[in-house]
Amino acid sequence: MVLLSILAYIVTLGVLVTVHEYGHFWVARRLGVKVLRFSIGFGRPLYSRTFGADATEFSICALPLGGYVRMLDEREGPVEPAEVHRAFNRQSLATRTAVVVAGPLANFLFAVIAYWAMFVHGVAGIAPIIGEVRPDTPAAQARLLPGDRILSVEGDPVPTWEAAIQRLVERVLEAESVRLEIRSANGHERAVTLDLGALHVDDVGRGELLQRLGTLPQSVRIEPVIGRIVAGSPAERAGLAPADRVLYADGEKVTDFADLVRRVQERPGEPVVFIVDRAGTQLELSVRPDSVPQGARYIGRIGAGHDPAAVIDEREAAVERYDVLTALLHGVDKTVTIAGMTVGVMGRMLVGQASVENLSGPIAIAEYAGRSALFGVTAFVSFLAAVSISLGVLNLLPVPPLDGGHLLNYLVEFVQRKPLSEAAQMRLLQMGLMLLMILTAIALTNDLARATLNG
Repeated sequence: MVLLSILAYIVTLGVLVTVHEYGHFWVARRLGVKVLRFSIGFGRPLYSRTFGADATEFSICALPLGGYVRMLDEREGPVEPAEVHRAFNRQSLATRTAVVVAGPLANFLFAVIAYWAMFVHGVAGIAPIIGEVRPDTPAAQARLLPGDRILSVEGDPVPTWEAAIQRLVERVLEAESVRLEIRSANGHERAVTLDLGALHVDDVGRGELLQRLGTLPQSVRIEPVIGRIVAGSPAERAGLAPADRVLYADGEKVTDFADLVRRVQERPGEPVVFIVDRAGTQLELSVRPDSVPQGARYIGRIGAGHDPAAVIDEREAAVERYDVLTALLHGVDKTVTIAGMTVGVMGRMLVGQASVENLSGPIAIAEYAGRSALFGVTAFVSFLAAVSISLGVLNLLPVPPLDGGHLLNYLVEFVQRKPLSEAAQMRLLQMGLMLLMILTAIALTNDLARATLNG
């Protein structure tokens, strides 16, 4: 898994950095600016060659942490008089702005194309059917019931849970409630209003949206049938055997294997009386779970696993697919929506309404890349699109040396009819670098904290 995560991270960074820098490169060339180097990564070149009439150098370097396009510029070295007109610093404000904006726009365009291709091909998912509704929660107050199928969120059809969750996340950032169209298990359709007032943007960042709403999707159910038994374990000592079906634990009916695990975990070191069905005969067995540490508490464990043949998948498969034009519109919509949500979360972090724990660094990105790659091409392309949008938004932040920092300088130049002084630009650059270092440190700290917690 570690090797896969590293490889997926390198592919992710290579693709998205190339897309971003190619945006700068393509527009610069079209507007007459000479490009000296197109580099993927930093540091010592691992591969390098020149191409084109301008002998532009293309390089792949040792540190896969970004990339850059180096253009002819009098501020970076002497320029031949015959080529002064092609220097970046000599270009009009409109040309310089177009070249800088092209990088982030290329990232957004990549996301649109990726989502378009996915929607044309069809995105496999799980139908948004509710499997559990917890009492005293927004879902219960909205009178949602197990077996209800979500048809639309605020009028937008949602064929899969992924589509439903995206629409719900949008409303968490925008409103206090959301309107759902529901089809009950008996076929009756109705509208309900789900209260979002108690939710926080951090719930979304932690992936706890549905839990906080008080509902869970219809899911895989495992019958309480014993499969493997660990040698020398409490289960073996008590006489449990493979194929035993646990009917009762301390007189209470066991509904599935998850229920059995919960009951065992709640009784570390204390005997639990099982009634099991063994080939049609009911037996009474007393099992004393081992007491094992888990975080700050102890849980019970008996050393028994479930029977793989007892897994019952109650989920209903669904596919989100559109015609070519509709898929393009959905691709644009999804890109704009995710970009807007990203900006919204960043804004809330800035004013203290969202935790900086939402920031992720290279370790988390590598982990997510590896996981998405495990689920296949569609999942990995979706991940690439989402990260491409984040990269585009990040680069538009008005912080030197990001693209947004350059655009801020150009805005000042437009307003005051002259560029900022070199001293002012240097001070802004130093402040921007300091801010980026702080954000990077926070993101890495979050990554390490997550890795420690998950490990």
